[in-house]
Amino acid sequence: MGEDGESPKINHSFLRDYVTEADVISTVEFNQTGDLLATGDKGGRVVIFQRETEPKGESEELCESGEYNVYSTFQSHEPDFDYLKSLEIEEKINKIRWLPQQNAAHFLLSTNDKTIKLWKVSERDKRPEGYNLKDEEGRIKDISTVTSLRVPVLKPTDLMVEVRPRRIFANGHTYHVNSISVNSDGETYLSADDLRINMWHLDITDRSFNIVDIKPSNMEDLTEVITAAEFHPHHCHMFVYSSSKGTLRLCDMRESALCDKHSKIFEEPEDPGNRSFFSEIISSVSDVKFSHSGRYLLTRDYLTVKVWDLNMEKGPVETYQVHEYLRSKLCSLYENDCIFDKFECVWNSTDSVIMTGAYNSFFRMFDRETGRGVTLEAWRESSKPRAVLRTRRVYTGGRRRRGDVGVDSLDFSKKILHMAWHPAENIIAIAATNNLYIFQDRVNPENQ
Repeated sequence: MGEDGESPKINHSFLRDYVTEADVISTVEFNQTGDLLATGDKGGRVVIFQRETEPKGESEELCESGEYNVYSTFQSHEPDFDYLKSLEIEEKINKIRWLPQQNAAHFLLSTNDKTIKLWKVSERDKRPEGYNLKDEEGRIKDISTVTSLRVPVLKPTDLMVEVRPRRIFANGHTYHVNSISVNSDGETYLSADDLRINMWHLDITDRSFNIVDIKPSNMEDLTEVITAAEFHPHHCHMFVYSSSKGTLRLCDMRESALCDKHSKIFEEPEDPGNRSFFSEIISSVSDVKFSHSGRYLLTRDYLTVKVWDLNMEKGPVETYQVHEYLRSKLCSLYENDCIFDKFECVWNSTDSVIMTGAYNSFFRMFDRETGRGVTLEAWRESSKPRAVLRTRRVYTGGRRRRGDVGVDSLDFSKKILHMAWHPAENIIAIAATNNLYIFQDRVNPENQ
């Protein structure tokens, strides 16, 4: 994947002209089939998009790909207040995770800073009629007027999508929840905050099991916090968590119920010559993801994205520079708090390409086989369906090309923090502030 390669085309985008804080998208997640896409925002809302499969008079190519349209919208969390600590609890959705589908209904977990909820999403296209003790409007009849028994029947009706809370997992975290991850056993999941990781059973809401606790007895001795955690995709006893010091710890629950002592630790030795005031801040891992194969780990810090082999702890096997040109701007980025932005990273379905976000509505893709990267932009002018997505380049010196963007011209308010990749196809979802872009790489059959 190079700068001159064929760019993906836009499948669909959902754009709004105005920006309010509540509309800013805070998480994006495909389900296991890729037919549903859920987004959460800072207003506590969850919007689910469904991929259309029915032809609608468009070309055959467009019908086969399918567009994503709004399927359901619901309020997941409301603002709350911790009276014990006198703290407001935001309604912002921090993470959404889909559960493996077991029947016609879909289930997803959503969390804000404190409370995790399990939601059931189901369809209903029939309604019962012919009750014996109720009239057609649902009111209770006078029993004396019932002279015969009727068998209720189901009559077709307009399709309705129902979203109902099935479980509420509260009071499990003292600090802000930053991660949830569903286990491969389909029965448990983990949730992580700054200092602890808990494991929950999906059917039990009143208790969880603490599996990691890094809180020191004296908080003045605190040197790092947990930034992200995830279960292994195939082994239900293994999970990984990252820290603000840039380390990754792989834990095996077969060794101990409390995994304060890790099985493996992955960290890159620091070059003393490059140490500065900002070194620890930019080395903090903001996201960690297992590859689909379970062999590798993908991490993102402020300037780089790295691939780690589970069998090699001494350092990453691949390092990709996301925006190295910002290294000279760290002081101003510290002053405007952008240096603390938490970018996510994702794998494609075959683990051959990785993607992460940047500023100025840019996002980057790296081909692991060639090591080459491409910078793409999610912008309104190319938001029409089937428009070609163009590559961009940040000018850092040398010969300047037409269309290059200077480092000083970057808009740091337009940041791509959250994204998701379809589990089987080259379809990506990009959250750009309050806009959701869905891009698809459409290969021309004539060139195959």
